[in-house]
Amino acid sequence: MKLVIEILTGSLFYVEVGEDATVANLKKQIGDQENLPTDRLILMLDAADQQRYLLVNDETSVKDYGVKDSSHIYLFFEPLNDEPGPESDDSNEPPNEHYDVISISSDMEDADPSSDKEEDVDPGSDKKDK
Repeated sequence: MKLVIEILTGSLFYVEVGEDATVANLKKQIGDQENLPTDRLILMLDAADQQRYLLVNDETSVKDYGVKDSSHIYLFFEPLNDEPGPESDDSNEPPNEHYDVISISSDMEDADPSSDKEEDVDPGSDKKDK
């Protein structure tokens, strides 16, 4: 069977598996062909009856899930760790996102790289407040 695989970006690729292939066989074929970690793959069949089915049991035949030649399968990835994301947080507070901003200017040449002191700089002037 030749199957159409779609990833989240909308990119498509094709894989071929035998009629008796299991979900594990399909994941292995996808992983080998696309150089992806098979233990993180999540597959969902876009069935002809306008339903979508997760292929959750690795030992089940893809045919038993209704996969046939030219079936369209969506490919997702399990997260790398078990830490819940911000959307699963029970608090009503927005996620605490912190970004470090680094600016480099010509007067940085005189700076002592071993100094841990932070200096406030007024972007409108060339002088530093200490």
